[in-house]
Amino acid sequence: MRFAKNRLRAAASAAVAVAMGAAALTALPATASAAGDGLSVQYRTSATGATADQSEPWFKVKNTGSTTVQLANVKIRYYFKADSAGASYRFACSWAVKGCANVTGTFGTLANPTATADRYLEIGFTSGAGTLAPGADTGDMQLRFYQSTWQSLNQSDDYSFGASQTSYADWSKVTAQLSGTTLWGQAPAGNDPTNPPTDPPATGATLFDDFNYSAYNDPKISAHGWSVRSASGGPGVSGATWAPDKVTFATTSGNSVMNLETSTSGTGESTKQTEIVTNARKFENGTYAARVKFNDAPKYGPDGDHLVQTFFTINDLTAPMADDYSEYDFEYLPNGGWGETSDILYTTSWETYQADPWVAVNQHTERRQSYNGWHDLVLTIDNSSIKYYIDGQLFGTHDSAYLPERPMSINFNQWLIDLAGQTSTTARAYDEQVDYVLHVKDQVLTPAQVAAKVTAYRSAGTTFEDTVPSS
Repeated sequence: MRFAKNRLRAAASAAVAVAMGAAALTALPATASAAGDGLSVQYRTSATGATADQSEPWFKVKNTGSTTVQLANVKIRYYFKADSAGASYRFACSWAVKGCANVTGTFGTLANPTATADRYLEIGFTSGAGTLAPGADTGDMQLRFYQSTWQSLNQSDDYSFGASQTSYADWSKVTAQLSGTTLWGQAPAGNDPTNPPTDPPATGATLFDDFNYSAYNDPKISAHGWSVRSASGGPGVSGATWAPDKVTFATTSGNSVMNLETSTSGTGESTKQTEIVTNARKFENGTYAARVKFNDAPKYGPDGDHLVQTFFTINDLTAPMADDYSEYDFEYLPNGGWGETSDILYTTSWETYQADPWVAVNQHTERRQSYNGWHDLVLTIDNSSIKYYIDGQLFGTHDSAYLPERPMSINFNQWLIDLAGQTSTTARAYDEQVDYVLHVKDQVLTPAQVAAKVTAYRSAGTTFEDTVPSS
């Protein structure tokens, strides 16, 4: 979240090589099977050259077992040799029978590098991809990946690459897992992906806040580690101020809810924006979650302002292009902005930036549709990727190059990009509401596990807990 246009990219890149910490294991045979389950993977490439602008591995996954398979439980790994130790890569889906929105791609680093592989591209599926009946396959998945700098990449030394594979055929140099069990292929020696997912421990360092406060100046707010912003400065239109009294609290459907109001009469001086932030920067890897109500229409007055409604975590930029900067955003623009003309939701993972001249190093996922109403937002950060979920569905997966190097604060704010969306001088105001926030340190929870944890807090009558240690 910033005055920055998060949709811009710079040619600059700053990759971080992250060790996955997987144990060295003996490769399983391609025919491995468990309890009636079976998968096979067919592969072809549409970029056959030893060097290419981008690698283009295309896949079909087939259910060779006797039971129906949930594709959300399937993972495929394509293994390759990075073009340099600092190289970073981007994933893209050109076309898929199951829909590109239902296909994910994440890069990882092998614990035991070989002469032909030290990285992998892991292909996964959202729940929207559905199921595979016995004997059925996914159909075409036309995938590609490339260096973030768009320099040519060398495929000739990549373990999973097959220059002669110009039509689909079984390919054992990729692996396929079902619920953590490898059912197809052989990984490079010592690198089989045999770490099944497990439920997180019942206890762990946690921040939970139900925002059960009386007003912006309730002493419990500061006692619980929050500041309601009053200081001047960006983001937002020039001359705008941050108004603590526009942060209010009420009870909705039995739950306490925080309301952030932003108002304007069409000038910078009349614009009042809102923000609440944790005082401590002590949050890094783990799970972040909040239930947020985005609003497309103003609470009163004419509509059309270029508004940003957010939930994000951030630390400070110590110098232009400093590589220890981190920021992870949910940003909803109900009236467009940053060159967009209508509703759009961004999730953005930042490596760094400089303000003047503007240079941005980030990765983002966007969706152009209305998100008016209540939504469950979940962000997870581990040692290999950043994942964003909306209402239980995977929205975007971002690469290890954007993992945090320093702890961050947790923030909510609502602000105006500019005054070009609505030029009227009639007073208007917009609301963003927040039901709760949750952070679980160093644990990756599923959206369902988040919901269960919040339900447990509320069932116990707990409105606040903070056991996350200071950094």
